[in-house]
Amino acid sequence: MNHEEIETVGLGMYFEDLPIGRKFKTLGRTIQDADVCAFINCIHMTEVLFTDMEFVKNESDIKGRFAPGSFVYGISEGLLTQSTMQKTGYAFLNMELDIKGPAFVGDTIHVECEVIEARLSNSRPGRGLVRTFNRVVKQDGTVVMTYTPLRMIKCRNQN
Repeated sequence: MNHEEIETVGLGMYFEDLPIGRKFKTLGRTIQDADVCAFINCIHMTEVLFTDMEFVKNESDIKGRFAPGSFVYGISEGLLTQSTMQKTGYAFLNMELDIKGPAFVGDTIHVECEVIEARLSNSRPGRGLVRTFNRVVKQDGTVVMTYTPLRMIKCRNQN
């Protein structure tokens, strides 16, 4: 293969690619029991809701092996990062987050995004600020989480 310019796939979206109203969604990811175990062990989340299935079966309001909301959020951000922010996402600035319901081991989630704010940065030339409304959706269409991150994004034209 010669050294001609070949498109690199998987790179992030630039500010100019994210006008208000643009919608897109990520690929899906199935939540595995090993994922939940690794997460709760990594962050030492030793709450009985995640470590004692007898407690969950007999006392919890939610029955079954479910994932912590912080895990679902983390997976959602991973899905978005791999497809939208490679080499263009510069900062995560703030967000509001709302848990709508549980995601269980075996559920497949994806993220649906809509750009709700997009403006050039006043203080950082060549950067834009983009806020999206993100819905984390299970395979049956149930929304388990919504959040509205504001990110600093690289502009294509650095002028």
